[in-house]
Amino acid sequence: MKESEKTKKQVPLRLSPSLYAELMRWAEDDFRSLNGQIEYLLTEAVRRRKSKNRGDRDEDTPI
Repeated sequence: MKESEKTKKQVPLRLSPSLYAELMRWAEDDFRSLNGQIEYLLTEAVRRRKSKNRGDRDEDTPI
């Protein structure tokens, strides 16, 4: 893995209060921080999109 891939990028994010509250509850249920939950959800969305575009339905394949 390249050195530039090891460092995480910071992204400012604005959320509605209701979405923030829902994400916080979900994160707590999954024992994650809010940041960790958002990163997990985005990673899953990208993985599923890649899988869909390949026509491959392997849900266990990491990004």
